[in-house]
Amino acid sequence: MTGPRELWTVLEAIHDVTYFAPEARAAHEAVGLRGFWRGYFAMRAAPLGEAGAGTVTAVFHNFAPSFVARAVPEVWTMASPAQALAARNEGAVAALRAHLPGLDAEPLAEVTAVLRRIVGSARCEGRPLAAANAELEWPDDPVAALWHATSVLREHRGDGHVALLVSEDIGGLEAHVLRDAEDGSRQLMLRSRGWTEEEWQAAAARLTARGLLAEGGLSAEGRRLREHIERRTDELAAQPYAAATDAELHELDAVLRPLAKALVPAVVPTPNPVGAPEP
Repeated sequence: MTGPRELWTVLEAIHDVTYFAPEARAAHEAVGLRGFWRGYFAMRAAPLGEAGAGTVTAVFHNFAPSFVARAVPEVWTMASPAQALAARNEGAVAALRAHLPGLDAEPLAEVTAVLRRIVGSARCEGRPLAAANAELEWPDDPVAALWHATSVLREHRGDGHVALLVSEDIGGLEAHVLRDAEDGSRQLMLRSRGWTEEEWQAAAARLTARGLLAEGGLSAEGRRLREHIERRTDELAAQPYAAATDAELHELDAVLRPLAKALVPAVVPTPNPVGAPEP
């Protein structure tokens, strides 16, 4: 049976073109958002309005505050949230059409209709990024609608994941350190999330004191916690998908997984900071 975790790996790959595709970067630079990180923070935060650095740091959860402050709120002097939203839509659609020839075929309209029903049923209480994206107007263009749906659902899942981390007193940096103990992603996350080596070591010491790390790896308790958070993230992400039948979810996977596979790693690199498994 196709479940929320399986679909996450597919939807995440489609959503992520907005961060990695050259067409997406060209679109945000065209409105004045020069440089990768200005574009990233502006386009992802734009549904929240002119959010400040503290708000963006809080809802994104895993970036060093000083790293966010290098871009926010300055990005709003370069482009308004409305301009950033238009640019991210334009860039994502251009990227998907450029790298997925034939994307406008008939099955896309059918799956986006199912995705619209799923997104429309999503409960967004306590999920700020999901709620902000869900409030945006649903696009008429089927390719834009596909990307919009992937955005709402990945932020819905991400908001739930953050809530679980907070409930376990795991900050953004601690989450990276725990992940690194399993997959060796330390250098990738230091480079892409703005933390210093000293901050990383301090977080590792805190986790060791809590009994979650042992001898540089996960302790039994640390592994249990990681498994619990991943399992509960999947469970909390499942709610919107109840609006579709098992057959419809299977069809979503059948249509969209080949698209995701065509994007990873050709457009969306792997490994990458998101940490989603390859589709």
